[in-house]
Amino acid sequence: MESFSLWWAGLGLVLKIYWGIAIPFTVFFLLQLIASFLGGGDAPDHMGDAEVDADHGIPLQFLTLKNLVGFFTIFSWTGIACSEAGFSQGLTLFISALAGLLMVVLMAGLYYLMSKASADGTMKIEKAIGQSGEVYLTVPAKRKSMGKVQIKVSGALRTLEAMTDDDQDLPTGKIITVSKIVENILVVTGK
Repeated sequence: MESFSLWWAGLGLVLKIYWGIAIPFTVFFLLQLIASFLGGGDAPDHMGDAEVDADHGIPLQFLTLKNLVGFFTIFSWTGIACSEAGFSQGLTLFISALAGLLMVVLMAGLYYLMSKASADGTMKIEKAIGQSGEVYLTVPAKRKSMGKVQIKVSGALRTLEAMTDDDQDLPTGKIITVSKIVENILVVTGK
């Protein structure tokens, strides 16, 4: 313990501040890391998160507890390294703040990419145009009434209402192609 006291007494004020930040934030960072690996990734995150909406409505989580812990952890260790390397206090502060900000941007970017990677089960009927499918229930000729077709849209096989401009009925089992969409109803043509 005496060697710790001697070491601490030998540090300058700036290094004491960096070490004072580094120790608790590193411990908290490691606890978050362990909790994440054990399946409790959100357990230590008791503070509410502020969200900044991106242009397309996807939340970009910039100010979160995890990001702040990451900022201060990288900020403090970079500051210690720069101070020990003999950099000036101003340059040390600039480099450590920049490193902390880069860490926050990296973490926010990773969360953003993970949110983009999630599957969206919403069917976008416009994606059916040009796709081939099969008649499920006879589609009467010249748009007399509607039938049904099975077609793969947005990664799932769907049974959708359809009509045709063809001169003959499209019987069950006939292969069709979607030519356009009118009021969320497929307009198909037989192959």
